[in-house]
Amino acid sequence: MKIAFAPMDVPLRRRLQTVAVLHVLYSVWWFFDYDTPARGGRRVPYLCGIRIWDYMRDYFPVKLLKTADLDPRHNYVIGFHPHGILVAGAFTNFCTYCTGFMQLFPGITSYLLMLPLWFRAPFFRDYIMCAGLIPSDKESASYPLRRRGGGNAVVIAVGGAPEALDAHPGMYNVLLAKKKGFIKMAMEHGAHLVPVFSFGENEVFDQVGNPKGTWLRSIQEQLQRIMGISLPLFHARGIFQYSFGLMPYRKPIHTIVGRPIRVEKNEKPTAEELDTLHQLYMDQLSNLFEEHKANYGVDKDTHLNFV
Repeated sequence: MKIAFAPMDVPLRRRLQTVAVLHVLYSVWWFFDYDTPARGGRRVPYLCGIRIWDYMRDYFPVKLLKTADLDPRHNYVIGFHPHGILVAGAFTNFCTYCTGFMQLFPGITSYLLMLPLWFRAPFFRDYIMCAGLIPSDKESASYPLRRRGGGNAVVIAVGGAPEALDAHPGMYNVLLAKKKGFIKMAMEHGAHLVPVFSFGENEVFDQVGNPKGTWLRSIQEQLQRIMGISLPLFHARGIFQYSFGLMPYRKPIHTIVGRPIRVEKNEKPTAEELDTLHQLYMDQLSNLFEEHKANYGVDKDTHLNFV
């Protein structure tokens, strides 16, 4: 069948008419598809494996390394640190197939959590669901963990948007000291915890200095509380020059997946039980950092700072 393409000189009025009808059709689709993000999303394996992600991986480059196997008979809550500006390591490793996640951890399907507001954006919501992203609210995040048989891993950038404000090169502040929601979720579902540290995540952008207590940091924190997203003033290089722009630097990112922490199902953990597991997780993350930091140019006197 021969395809009859619309001519280039179609009047603007007719183009707008087409857009209006398309809007109505998409609204109908959105109505019936509204709950899909909260029910595991709609991953499209073909799109996760297309060639463009190989080029993205090689731009930095990004590498995924494991320290232990993950048994596909269990479900997991994977804590990703640090958030950085772009969360490039989390997306590249857990939403695409280009760094070998499926080969390193056979039988495990990963779901990266993202702020719910992005799933309210028409068309964009469908695009991000194709890569296995789901909303970060408790109900949506818990959905894969309720599936029997195991093999599901929810990936959480634990520090979230506030931690992005500390994403300066050479800084190792991890917003974790009071973050216990993901620990409780793991306990409620009996999902094993897996600490992950991504070396180089904070190196791909420069950020305008914003120490705590400064007027800039105060404004950023207020906007974050109001909008739900942080607004770090970052910069790096351009497309055809290296002096300024919003393209990230070509700095290597090495994402290290730590050993799983066994978690027994406990639907109503006590505060003491929660604190104990939270402390164990912080200790394991700190050990992971200390064990590998020398391989990635981190000074021996530098340690993780839990805030």
